[in-house]
Amino acid sequence: MPRLIVASNRVPSSKGEIGAGGLATALSDALTSHGGIWFGWSGRTSDSPDEQAALDEHEGFTVATLDLPEDEFQGYYTGMSNAALWPAFHSRLDMVHVDHTAYSDYRSVNRRFASALHPLSRADDIIWVHDYQLIPLGQELRRRGVIGPIGFFLHIPFPPAEIFAALPWATQLAAQLTAYDLVGFQTVDCARNFAEFVARCVPDGSSDAGQVQIDGRRCRIGSFPIGIDTARFATLAESKVVAARARRMRDWLQGRTGIIGVERLDYSKGIAQRFLALEALFERAPALIEHLSLVQIAAPSRLKIAEYQDMQADLEALSGRINGRFSTLDWTPIRYLNRSFNHTQITGLYRACRVALVTPLRGGMNLVAKEYIAAQDPDDPGVLVLSRFAGAARELRDAVIVNPYDPRAMADAIVRAIDMPIDERRERWRRSMEHLRTHDVHRWSRDFLTALRSAHADRERSVAA
Repeated sequence: MPRLIVASNRVPSSKGEIGAGGLATALSDALTSHGGIWFGWSGRTSDSPDEQAALDEHEGFTVATLDLPEDEFQGYYTGMSNAALWPAFHSRLDMVHVDHTAYSDYRSVNRRFASALHPLSRADDIIWVHDYQLIPLGQELRRRGVIGPIGFFLHIPFPPAEIFAALPWATQLAAQLTAYDLVGFQTVDCARNFAEFVARCVPDGSSDAGQVQIDGRRCRIGSFPIGIDTARFATLAESKVVAARARRMRDWLQGRTGIIGVERLDYSKGIAQRFLALEALFERAPALIEHLSLVQIAAPSRLKIAEYQDMQADLEALSGRINGRFSTLDWTPIRYLNRSFNHTQITGLYRACRVALVTPLRGGMNLVAKEYIAAQDPDDPGVLVLSRFAGAARELRDAVIVNPYDPRAMADAIVRAIDMPIDERRERWRRSMEHLRTHDVHRWSRDFLTALRSAHADRERSVAA
C-alpha cells in the first residue's frame, strides 16, 4: 500500500490529540491505515522560521509542522483565507475583503509549505491536500517535480459561478486546482458550481463528463460527502460517562424539552436566525413558554476579525433580549454558551435533547447533524431539524428540512419535531442511521483515495498518448 501524505492548515497536537473537528476526525483513520505524514502549520509564528519541517512521531504516522512568519501568516490566514475565501465560498460577498497583499502572502505561505513538504515525499506517495487555505499547494508541488497522485478536497461549500467570479483571483484559483488529479467536493451542487465557473468564466476553460480543463491542464472533479465514524460515535453514546452527562443535562432541564445547537461562532451558521425562530415560537405558541429550552454552544472563532467580534456582541445582545422578554424566576429559554466542549460532553448533550437545530445559512456538510443522529437512543430518538442549505440535507432526507431564513417556518419545524410520535421518530432515525452506517468516514476516505488513484492513472495514460 502506498504511503499517504495529508496536508492541511492545522495538524494534531503534540500530545497526539486529534480533536473534535470534522477534518481531523475524518483523516486520522486513513493515515493510521496507510502510514505516512500529516503536514501543516505548527500553530506558531516566528521572526525567522526554519524552512524545514519539524517531525513528531504519533501512533501510526508522523506529524510534520512548519512555523510561519507573523506578517505572512496574517495575510495568508486572517486576510486571505478568513476574510476573503471563507465569506466568498459561503456566498457572503458583502463580507469579502479584497486585499492583494494578503493574496500575495497566501501564495508565499503555500510556496513555503511546498518547499518544506517536497523533501519529505517519495515518488510513490499519495498526497491529499485539504481545504481552502491550501488551494495553491498542488501547483507548487508540481513545480518542484512531484508527478505522483495529488488530490484536493474542499470541506466548505463551493459557491455559484457568479459569486466565485467576484474574487479578483478566481481564475488563478481555478487554474491552481487543475494541478490536482482529483478535486473533491461535499455535494454534487458544489462540483457543478465549479464546473460551471470554469466553462463560463475562465478563458480557454471547459468542463465535460466530470472533468475540467484550463490551459490544457485537465483534472477530474467529483462529489464525496464526508461522513463520521458512525460505529465509534454510537459506542461513545452508549458509554457510562456519556450517560452521566446526559443525566446531568436532564436534571437541569427538569422535565422540559431540550433543544441543542452546536457550532463554531460564525455568520454562516444561522445562530441569530435560530434565536429569532425561538422568539417567534413563543409569540405564536405562548403555551410552550417554560416547557422547552435551547442550549446553544457557539465556540469562539476568528475573534481577531472585526465582523466576528461584532457578531459575538450581537448574539449576546439578542439572546439577552429574548431571555429578558420570556424568562421566569426558574427558567430561561436560551442558554448561550460561548466556549468549547469536548466530544464526550457534546455527546451527552446530544443524547439528552429531544431536538437538534442544524440550520446553517450555507454549509459544506455540517457533521453535527450526523453526530446527533448517531448519538441517539434507538428506543427514544430525538429529531433533527436541518437547513435545506446544509450539505447533509442531500443525505439525511428523514430530518425535518427547513428554510433557516424564515423564522415562522423554523418555529413550525420545532413544534413538529417536539410533537412527533414515537413510532415516526424511531422510523426516521432508523433510516438515517442506516445511511450513516454505510456512508461513514472510512468509506469516504476509501472512495476518495480510490478515485484519486484512478484519476492519476487516467492522466498518466493521456500524457503517454
